[in-house]
Amino acid sequence: MSLTLPPLSLYIHIPWCIQKCPYCDFNSHAVKQGIPEQAYISHLLDDLQQDLHWVQGREVQSIFIGGGTPSVFSAEGIAHLLAGVRQRAALSADCEITLEANPGTFEAERFAGYVAAGVNRFSIGVQSFSNPELQALGRIHSSNEAIQAAQLAATLPLRSFNLDLMHGLPGQSVEQAMADLKQAIALAPPHLSWYQLTIEPNTAFASRPPVLPEDDLLWAIQEQGHELLLANGYQQYETSAYAKTGQQCQHNLNYWRFGDYLGIGCGAHGKVTLSESGSILRTSKVKHPKGYMDLTRPYLDEQRQLDDSDLPFEFFMNRFRLLEPCPVQEFSAYTGLSEASTQPAIQKAIKLGLLHHDNQHWQVSPLGSRYLNDLLTLFLDEPEA
Repeated sequence: MSLTLPPLSLYIHIPWCIQKCPYCDFNSHAVKQGIPEQAYISHLLDDLQQDLHWVQGREVQSIFIGGGTPSVFSAEGIAHLLAGVRQRAALSADCEITLEANPGTFEAERFAGYVAAGVNRFSIGVQSFSNPELQALGRIHSSNEAIQAAQLAATLPLRSFNLDLMHGLPGQSVEQAMADLKQAIALAPPHLSWYQLTIEPNTAFASRPPVLPEDDLLWAIQEQGHELLLANGYQQYETSAYAKTGQQCQHNLNYWRFGDYLGIGCGAHGKVTLSESGSILRTSKVKHPKGYMDLTRPYLDEQRQLDDSDLPFEFFMNRFRLLEPCPVQEFSAYTGLSEASTQPAIQKAIKLGLLHHDNQHWQVSPLGSRYLNDLLTLFLDEPEA
């Protein structure tokens, strides 16, 4: 069984932060004794070199440098990294290259240096424009720094930039949440990630939980914020992502469309299709920087092949995060399974009003978007056909 090779992206993980935030469950480590920038970049490029057999003749359509806080690296370091990537892999002519950054690590000279290095999109971790709320979230930047970072991004020759903004913060009212969102909109970012704070396991907030708004208040924030974004020309295209026309994050779109991505760096995850064997692999790299940079062990920590019984859930878990219609033929092309294998779950979802279906597309309904987890559980352990 051969599979259609989907588009290919590259994720690069830089695990260091100035300070670990209490809500963060990402693989990040507070800087204690300096950052081994050059050594880590050498390891990243060696890691990529070892993964090149999974490229299978494709161009890289997007690169996302995430963390952690990648902007703790110098512009010269990012330039060296991207030059090394270009030497090893072919990038598409319009490759989207995103760098995550925090406002507190922004300096005009460094920021322009990232652009000179080839970065053409920034994702700025604002989270809030309220100083008391920033303090409650453990953020080390101020509201003014967040505003200045967004204003600086708007002056540079970027293809786009994103602001990350949280809502449902401890003690937050609807009015406070809308004030945050209005300030973000006033800065005119082409893309806004607007998502609810959740308490994740193994975080400082999990051990000392703050008091979050009640469900009714959270729903009011969500509804009013959604209407405000629509009224200001933003289109929701994913569960927590809004963009101006044509400004969707191409890297994230490839994730949700069940595309392939190489993951390099500490704890980075990847998804790879092997066309000839008809296999789909999930990969992850060694999580801790010390272990990752240990020359006596491989970068690859885990590799597993997805079973056919896992594929319907894996495919729809990604595809149904998007509000766009899903072409029916992509399911068979990217999984190797017949459309008939999904029919019991599809018909049940349609009956429940969670999904619409014509001969060409599946489309999540507004109800399905609201109860996405209920929709996805219908695709667990689908039988083969």
